[in-house]
Amino acid sequence: MSHRILQPEGWARPRGYANGVAAEGRQVFVSGQIGWDAAQHIVSDDFAAQARQALANIVAVLAAAGAKPGHLVRLTWFVTSRDEYNAALTEIGAAYRELIGRHYPAMSVVVVAGLLEPRAKVEIEATAVV
Repeated sequence: MSHRILQPEGWARPRGYANGVAAEGRQVFVSGQIGWDAAQHIVSDDFAAQARQALANIVAVLAAAGAKPGHLVRLTWFVTSRDEYNAALTEIGAAYRELIGRHYPAMSVVVVAGLLEPRAKVEIEATAVV
């Protein structure tokens, strides 16, 4: 994979994400992952625990494609509560660094009214280029 982080001249460097990524290679699209295990049971009602599990699920799907977290070029987070997300940022950051590392692709966070799974608090879609 060939990728390059896009940082427009004169822009402040973003923290925890990239403004953009240019990449060439085989594309891997990961469906929205929520905080449930392989048997589709929500692991916890805790926001950070759900985010951690969703990230672990993304890593597992990437592995099935022969990809690694460093191949990620985009993450889109859908959260049901801005307040819960912000309150859990320290724990989410620790889980992110443990599972993804210090690789920060282009990212968006969108607050939504709800997710299809009633107990889900976060859903994360991913795109990787290998």
